[in-house]
Amino acid sequence: MHRHRPFHFGVAAYDAASREDWLTLARRAEILGYSTLAINDHLGTQPAPIAAIAAAAQVTKTLRLGCGVFANDFRHPIIFAKEAASLDVLSDGRFELGLGAGWRRADYEPAGLSFDPPGVRIARLGEAVQVLKAAFGDEPVDFAGAHYTVRGFELRPKPVQRPHPPFLIGGAGKRVLTLATREADIVSLSVKGSADGGLDWESISLEATREKVAWVREAADGRADRLELHVMAIFVAVTDDIRQAAEAMLRDWDIGEVLTVDRLLASPHALIGSEDGIVETLLGLREQFGISYVSVFQEAMEPFAPIVARLSGQ
Repeated sequence: MHRHRPFHFGVAAYDAASREDWLTLARRAEILGYSTLAINDHLGTQPAPIAAIAAAAQVTKTLRLGCGVFANDFRHPIIFAKEAASLDVLSDGRFELGLGAGWRRADYEPAGLSFDPPGVRIARLGEAVQVLKAAFGDEPVDFAGAHYTVRGFELRPKPVQRPHPPFLIGGAGKRVLTLATREADIVSLSVKGSADGGLDWESISLEATREKVAWVREAADGRADRLELHVMAIFVAVTDDIRQAAEAMLRDWDIGEVLTVDRLLASPHALIGSEDGIVETLLGLREQFGISYVSVFQEAMEPFAPIVARLSGQ
């Protein structure tokens, strides 16, 4: 990966109590200089992502819009290709196509969806990416795979961004990161899903991140310079009381038995410190791993904004 790709920053949204709350968040993210606003794809209280993206596009001009990330199992790729292309058209080419294999069992069970083993979900994701890219192309799609069959589908309208909106594929295991490296434009180094449909917090450690980046570099082949690495900064606090803030986050997230304060502070998913300290941390992450695209949760958007102003485009 190109270690000195310019920084840019995103906001990850998971809640909006009303239409005005959501549109205000989108407008504010753009004003503060964030490059992307992405909403999640869970069966929670937030607006559904496709409708939310379309609404945010109407009140912003430069902000890129996406989902962090669409769960592949929730939509047939032909239906999703139609939705994705339409979102790109309605946003004048500002759609970022985030896609994952799905990890949260609690999203599957209410809908009666089978929560298949990781290998099956990842294989299905791989086929879906092939179908999506073919649909965004210029020829009718004929595809016969283990999970999807498509006969003579021709997508209209085509997306504004050619050959397609940028793909962001997230994951934490070797199989999905290898797929992401070979197929995506942006590789998101994510938290690993656990066997019970939860999250494996050990996977955000510095050691785990080093292993993930090694897998990406191994699979990159000739695509290395075209890839961008993304990370979700889950734990963010602009403060001089660094250890106290880290201890509070471990308690709030109930993960103190998995990670120590020192291991949390060393994680690329934690940006805790003074403004200057976080800037130095981000510069170090880019130098060591090539990470240049960083997202923060919506509650960190305002306090993190001065760092965005200092590093965006640098």
